[in-house]
Amino acid sequence: MRRVVIIVLIAIIAIIFLAGILVLLSKVKGGMTAGFSESAQIELMYKDAARYLAKQDEKEAVKIYEKVMQKFTQSPKRDLALFAVGNYYQKIGKFDQAKTAYTDLLSSCPESLLLKKTQEQLGDLNIKILFSPIITSDSSVYEVKRGDNLTSIAKASGTTVDLIKKSNNLSSDTIRVGSKLKVIKSRFSVIVDKSQNILTLKSNEDVLKTYPVSTGLDNCTPIGNFKVVNKIIDPTWYSAEAIVPPSSPENILGTRWMGLSIEGYGIHGTTDPGSIGRSVTAGCVRMRNSDVEELYTILPVGTVVTVVD
Repeated sequence: MRRVVIIVLIAIIAIIFLAGILVLLSKVKGGMTAGFSESAQIELMYKDAARYLAKQDEKEAVKIYEKVMQKFTQSPKRDLALFAVGNYYQKIGKFDQAKTAYTDLLSSCPESLLLKKTQEQLGDLNIKILFSPIITSDSSVYEVKRGDNLTSIAKASGTTVDLIKKSNNLSSDTIRVGSKLKVIKSRFSVIVDKSQNILTLKSNEDVLKTYPVSTGLDNCTPIGNFKVVNKIIDPTWYSAEAIVPPSSPENILGTRWMGLSIEGYGIHGTTDPGSIGRSVTAGCVRMRNSDVEELYTILPVGTVVTVVD
């Protein structure tokens, strides 16, 4: 009899012990049951996500991050989830979802250490969408008519031939009657902030992307509202001492020039990328060549450029 009682007691203890283990595992697995603080729950969920990432299973990791976003809407640690989700969706080509995640991070996590990186990612994503055939609220579909050419379509739409070609994956200027083209409806503008050496590209009233630039030494870049009046690929530099051809490493204008409606000033590239971010120019706005080439594709002649202190 005593042996039977002992066996029963051992069985009960074992059942209680296993039940406790199952409850604990449930907490660790779900990360959302009562008993853990919010911070602890998030940490457990992030550890689960990290395990999936280590196995290169981003899809499952993102599912966990999305649970964090849904449950902990006010948590400061939510930014890590939003950033990871945005990166994942951008990687697999779901740009709308990526943009939503990045925008949410910027608006809901103002103290996040990821703000600058998120702004950069969102800017690059905006340009990627702009340069793709994806139709957005800022674009429309144009059907090519007899007598049309890219120049006439661009002029009528207030955009550039380069942007039409880029956003439609065209390798030449040849277009066929009846073919459909993505045409941008936005009106672009530029703001140059000399105090931060930042150029902001806007689409209508929305910030599309920011770029680091160099402005004038001793604050010599003029402030005010100007317009782009001419555009040149591989410009020649007419310096005080010599005429410097585009191929010369001494040509400080880089690969593109966009002249402004104030004589002698413009936005251009550089042969000295290390100078970007400092106030060192003779008054022009200097950009990295890759950045100015991107901007050149987007901005038509007539674009408003505002320079502020």
